[in-house]
Amino acid sequence: MTLNNAACEPRVDCERCPRLAVFRRENQSTFPSWHNAPVASFGAASARLLIVGLAPGLKGANRTGRPFTGDYAGDLLYATLLEVGLAHGTYGADPNDGLELVDCRITNAVRCVPPANKPTPVEITTCRSYLAATIAEMANLKVVVALGRIAHDSVLAAFDMRRAANPFGHGRVHHVREGLALHDSYHCSRYNTNTGVLTASMFHAVISSAKAAAG
Repeated sequence: MTLNNAACEPRVDCERCPRLAVFRRENQSTFPSWHNAPVASFGAASARLLIVGLAPGLKGANRTGRPFTGDYAGDLLYATLLEVGLAHGTYGADPNDGLELVDCRITNAVRCVPPANKPTPVEITTCRSYLAATIAEMANLKVVVALGRIAHDSVLAAFDMRRAANPFGHGRVHHVREGLALHDSYHCSRYNTNTGVLTASMFHAVISSAKAAAG
């Protein structure tokens, strides 16, 4: 997909993915006080570092309206960003906690919560125009961090890069273009940390490396 100047965020009533739209309406009925809408990117478009996750979690970002806010993945992500100086304030698992990102932005490959946290390939492709537009508006972007294989593949597709030539691997760095690199990390999910696939120190190393590369 070629980068373009299309809208960076879906409409709150986006219907481009029928299954996700139905699931969203079901959640609006079941949990009327929750966000239950596409989750917008968090952080300034002027940032030099972009972190790309998979999709909002049902009881996390879908509830709170801020990426990675309100679930375990956010606990590890924001604690790490605070440790390395890419955020300041206090993470309270609440979009009104006052936490601010420093030269960093966070988004998702898919902007709406999928059933069972598993978007379909068609849904990932359909939502990619928003990821591509988000990347395109970041004029100072130096580093993209992909959390997991799906985020990695979506970023590659946004840049028209071949997956075979740029395989996902934790800690791997891929050259996107002059002055822009893609850093891979396993997703900071509870499953990955509970099973030992990803440790806090492994995650800290990737984020620290990305920050250094972004300058």
